[in-house]
Amino acid sequence: MAERRVFLLSPANCGGERAQLLFSPGANFDLARRLRTRGGASLGEVMSFVSGLYFRGKLTYAARFGVPLVITPHAGLRPPDESVTLARLRAAARVDIHPENQRYLRPLRASARAVASVLKPDDGVTLLGSIASDKYVTALLEVFGERLTFPKVFVGRGDMSRGGLLLRSVRYDVELEYVPVMGAVRHGPRPPRLAPLR
Repeated sequence: MAERRVFLLSPANCGGERAQLLFSPGANFDLARRLRTRGGASLGEVMSFVSGLYFRGKLTYAARFGVPLVITPHAGLRPPDESVTLARLRAAARVDIHPENQRYLRPLRASARAVASVLKPDDGVTLLGSIASDKYVTALLEVFGERLTFPKVFVGRGDMSRGGLLLRSVRYDVELEYVPVMGAVRHGPRPPRLAPLR
């Protein structure tokens, strides 16, 4: 295993249905109220709410086995405990995560290079997100190259299955096997469903 592992967490959809609950002027639940204050709420908490099980699984797993950093639509890689306000969330929702959108790519590349510059030779870098699309993979490979890995068992699984698998890994304190993204099979048959927890 690597001496230290940095996990890059793919973001939740900041313009999706769950995010709209936070944007609603009438929203009166705790997280929505805190987002309207100067102190805001943590990025990890906001993304977990917007995405649900999948992001919660990624964040819990990354915090247990390494250093989590969240890919954001507009500000590159950010720590999950960074404060987010409603205005910042709106700004993120306006940026399209697309492999040709420079508004998204420039800060992602810059922050990835900053991370790469402080990594030790034995440190690992693992993407917790889909490698089936180029939304994150192309830019991250440009910076990290063969060093960039992903969990082998992610191939063929949907988001909910990945989230459940990550939470189980933490529960049983078993780290997954990682393989290089470069040259990997990025699409595969859907594996069997996870057995229910007892």
